Amino acid sequence: MKISEIFYSLQGEGQLLGVPSVFLRTAHCNLHCRWCDTPYANWQSHIQDLSIEDIYHQLTHFKVKPIVITGGEPYLQPELPQLCELLHATGHHITLETNATLFMPLKAHLISMSPKLANSVPDSTKAAHHQRQRLNPTVIHQFLTHHQCQVKFVVDHPTDLQEINELVHDIPIPKEQVILMPQGQHPAELAQRQHWLAEICKTEQYRYSPRLHITLWGNQPGT
Repeated sequence: MKISEIFYSLQGEGQLLGVPSVFLRTAHCNLHCRWCDTPYANWQSHIQDLSIEDIYHQLTHFKVKPIVITGGEPYLQPELPQLCELLHATGHHITLETNATLFMPLKAHLISMSPKLANSVPDSTKAAHHQRQRLNPTVIHQFLTHHQCQVKFVVDHPTDLQEINELVHDIPIPKEQVILMPQGQHPAELAQRQHWLAEICKTEQYRYSPRLHITLWGNQPGT
């Protein structure tokens, strides 16, 4: 299994905000978000090829039940169901963070989807590929049907709300599962967006989530 890093931290986003958790960051992603805050997950110098047994040993070393599998994009890893089966059988709580473009059956307690809005399209030669791949309503519906889910949208500008509302209506996504987060890789960037985004959440009755790990430690590996 291709792994970028394993570390112990606090969940920085969503329903389980602040919960001490062990994070497994898988390598590689099928998208190329303009504001990606973990580009190193694609750097060869940050990638290890580990067996399921090695990964499980490292994850359980911390003696913590909540496990967050993130990326990159975890669903690119064919061994993912095997790892989830093992973690589930040994009593761990599994959160899977995904861009919701790929689906396969597996055991998880919470699917944390982050469908990518138009604000994610990069200004590069990868823009056309990203635009074609960034949204897969069929996959989002599969996750909503088969799992407990939260759906996190990264908001860059108030005009993003129109696209969010259209997706929530058209897929459809239960409103109580929608979480809005400010875009930003540094605390100052988050601060620029958090107040108007909080007001949007109050008006639209969406849940607001800060990005606690960036506020506490900045944007760096292992947090």
